[in-house]
Amino acid sequence: MSAASPTQFKAVLDHNELAKLPRDLSFHQVVNPAPKILTAAQIEQFNREGYVKGIRVYSETEIADIRQYFDRLLAQVVAAGGDSYSISSAHLRYGQVWDIVTQAKIVACVKDLLGENVVGWGSHFFCKMPKDGKSVAWHQDSSYWPLTPSKAVTVWLAVDDADVENACMRFVAGSHHHGAMTFRPSDPAEHNVLNQTIENVEQYGHFVDDCLKAGEISLHSDLLLHGSEANASDRRRCGLTLRYAPVDVHAYMDWNLKGVWVSGSDPKGHWANRARPSEE
Repeated sequence: MSAASPTQFKAVLDHNELAKLPRDLSFHQVVNPAPKILTAAQIEQFNREGYVKGIRVYSETEIADIRQYFDRLLAQVVAAGGDSYSISSAHLRYGQVWDIVTQAKIVACVKDLLGENVVGWGSHFFCKMPKDGKSVAWHQDSSYWPLTPSKAVTVWLAVDDADVENACMRFVAGSHHHGAMTFRPSDPAEHNVLNQTIENVEQYGHFVDDCLKAGEISLHSDLLLHGSEANASDRRRCGLTLRYAPVDVHAYMDWNLKGVWVSGSDPKGHWANRARPSEE
C-alpha cells in the first residue's frame, strides 16, 4: 500500500456528511473473564462508568524523555505556523509517536478491553499552555469519527502532570450508556478547542476528574462524555491521545489508511498496517 500523507485526513469532518453514514453508535459491553493487565474490577468499571484511570505505563525518567521530545516537536510545529493543538495523526509522521502507539503495556491494557486483534489509528497531542484560555467542551469522540460499530477506545497519556488546577480532562461517568447525543455548534466566543458542544450533561451521570501523574494513562469509551476547562494556571498540561479499535470496526472516508496493527491481524484486510516512519 502506498504511503498516504498525514495531511490528507481531515481532523474535523462535516457532521452532515457523517450523519449519512450507517453507523452503530451504541455501547458494546466488554466481556473478558481473564484480563491480563486490567483487573476484573477495572473491566467492570469500564462497562459501568465508561473509563479506567491511573495506570502507570512510563517511569519518571521515561516520561521525562518523552516530554523533552514533545518540547522539541512543539517548537518545530509552532515555528512552522502551528499551535499546541496542531500535532494530529502524529504516528503517521513521527517514529517516536509510532513507538508510543505500539508500546507493549499500553497495547496490553487496550487488548483487555478490545480483544486480540487491535489496530491503532489515531494520535493527537492536546497541549494546554499556561493561561491559554481554551476549553474543550463536553463531547463524545464517536460523533467526530466515521467508524462503526462504536467500539473505539481512547488512551490519554499524561505527558505532564494533569490535575484540576491545570485543567485535567473530566468525565461524565456512565454517560456512554445513553448512545449518541444531540450537540450544537460551538460559538467562537467560547474559545473552544472543538467545534461541538453538548449541553446539560449532568443529566447523564456524575462528574469525575481524570487526574493523572505524568507517565500514567486513562482509557475511555468513544461514547463517554468528556471535556476540560481552560487552563488558568501557570503550568502546562500536555496529553497524548491514542486511538484504538478492534479490527472488526469499519472505517469510512479512508480512515482505515491510518491503521497500525498493534496486536493480532486483520482477516478482512480492511485496515492498513503502517510501517514506522523514519522521521523522529
